[in-house]
Amino acid sequence: MAKKKGDEKVNQTPQSDNEEQNFDEEPDFDDPEGYVDDIPDEELLADILEKKPKESDGYENVVVVDGCPQVGPERLEKLQSVINKIFGKFGKIVSDYYPTSENGNTTGYIFLEYDNPQNAAEAVKATNNCKLDKQHTFLVNLFTDFKKYSEIPKEWEPPTPQPFKVQSDLQWYLMDPDAYDQYLVGIGTGVALQVWQNALPEPVLLQERPNWTETYAVWSPLGTYLATFHWRGVALWAGPKFSQFQKFFHPEARFISFSPCENYIVTFSPSSDRGDDKKLIIWDIRTGQEKRSFPPPDEYVTWPIFRWSKDDKFFARLGADVLSVYETPGFGLLDKKSIKITGIRDFSWSPTDNVLAYWVAEDKDVPARVTLLELPNRTEIRSKNLFSVADCKIHLLKKYIEMSGIEWDPTGRYVVTGVSSLKCKMDCGYYIRSFQGKELVAKRTEQMKKHVEYREAKKEEWAEQKPRRLELRNYVDTDGLDTDQANTVEEVVEFFVKEEQTVIE
Repeated sequence: MAKKKGDEKVNQTPQSDNEEQNFDEEPDFDDPEGYVDDIPDEELLADILEKKPKESDGYENVVVVDGCPQVGPERLEKLQSVINKIFGKFGKIVSDYYPTSENGNTTGYIFLEYDNPQNAAEAVKATNNCKLDKQHTFLVNLFTDFKKYSEIPKEWEPPTPQPFKVQSDLQWYLMDPDAYDQYLVGIGTGVALQVWQNALPEPVLLQERPNWTETYAVWSPLGTYLATFHWRGVALWAGPKFSQFQKFFHPEARFISFSPCENYIVTFSPSSDRGDDKKLIIWDIRTGQEKRSFPPPDEYVTWPIFRWSKDDKFFARLGADVLSVYETPGFGLLDKKSIKITGIRDFSWSPTDNVLAYWVAEDKDVPARVTLLELPNRTEIRSKNLFSVADCKIHLLKKYIEMSGIEWDPTGRYVVTGVSSLKCKMDCGYYIRSFQGKELVAKRTEQMKKHVEYREAKKEEWAEQKPRRLELRNYVDTDGLDTDQANTVEEVVEFFVKEEQTVIE
């Protein structure tokens, strides 16, 4: 809509049907003098401006991957296959570019474009600083980050000091002078949780919150964190006031497990809406970052799926005739390949060393086998064949000679080992030790045998002294109460013990 300044009107005389029009003249599309267009483009062309290209469009979809192998044209196809397998699980890659040098070799960095910025950001978060192999570690950034890095000022300015924030003491419970334990009580189904201190003479309530979890809660192995389950994921609580320490976005997570040193947590969601590759995720507890995700197992397995070494340097999972060992912090396969072990049934880590024990079932004439494997060099340090084996339970402890059985108490504090007389004729019995291996109680048949021998010797000595006893007692045998009933007189003796006087008013 256009208007003229002032009150002056514009008279337009329509042409009559008989008036001849000159179509040879070029039409004039200029606005009349004095007209002002007061309709903004945003209102007039809103739908068109919405599609107007921006300078930054598409850049946030692009990631730059540095640290790639430098290969020639003959190995480029294999490199592209590896890159697409690693980065393709985060979303659709619409285009890629592998720069090459004059001799045709790749330069070690590539450009990948995803179909949306969310997938690109997820790829950067998950793969940055991840190892491809021993010589190559990915350094992944968004393309838009380069502008930020290029605008770094030449003169360094010290950052503004931030006020000191006191971090909660995660090991505060160890300062309890009486070393009382804590235990968790759930009230109802996802209604409330109570944390109690197992004090004497009565337990003490430390914390109670309604709706603290939606399903259940568990302690971490060292007692540092309390994990609660929610529809959107898992939350960790720590410190004297049980403040929220970290949260992990994994919708409908049902199971979790911690690494022994509490550096990592594994979450599993059987119905995750993020795809099969995001159903099993390993997180860094301190930073909350996702370190690696895995597809769910092909068949039913017991939880936990991953088992960790004592120092969190390695974790492993059992597959069909394979044992896959991964290393941290790169979270890649050790030596880039799984260990093929035909017939493997189970495995366990040593509690003191990076040694892995596994057993293989019998197969026709081939006996069962138990093997100790040292990592990371994969050296087989010992192996033993077993015959007529239906099942095998692996318990790696300190060396206890001739041990024939073992049981842990439910709290994991004590372990009982036994030596059966069917296995060994010497030092049979049972031993109770702390989880640190310190012997607390020992009941040995050898000591009982010495005790019985001592009692028999004293009985013989007692019998040898009988003539002397008879001589001292005028030849009256008093060894038994009913020995000489004719000369035995029963007497009743009363003793005055105490006198009490009570005054009645």
